[in-house]
Amino acid sequence: MWTRHHKKKKYGRLILPAVTIAFLSYFGYHSIHGDYGLRAGQEFERIRKERAAELDKLVAHRTALEKEVGLLSDGSLDEDIIDEKARYQLNMSRPDEIVIFNTYF
Repeated sequence: MWTRHHKKKKYGRLILPAVTIAFLSYFGYHSIHGDYGLRAGQEFERIRKERAAELDKLVAHRTALEKEVGLLSDGSLDEDIIDEKARYQLNMSRPDEIVIFNTYF
């Protein structure tokens, strides 16, 4: 009967832990710094909040415009609104009127 005696190597038992540490380090790094990691999630949330605020402004502006259009529609012509828009567009006034300029920036 032949028997072989192998000398146990010191480094053989470190291969699996080294591969495991490398594997966990790689995926741990990318879970924080990657394209879909925690920092990217924070950036996406910041952009989402900015765009939500911009959307709120645009919705308010659109609502104001729809209200003005409603006042100028055929069913409910308001003479004061038509007069105001015409004077603004033509930049004219009657001689007996006083004009107050808004100097807000």
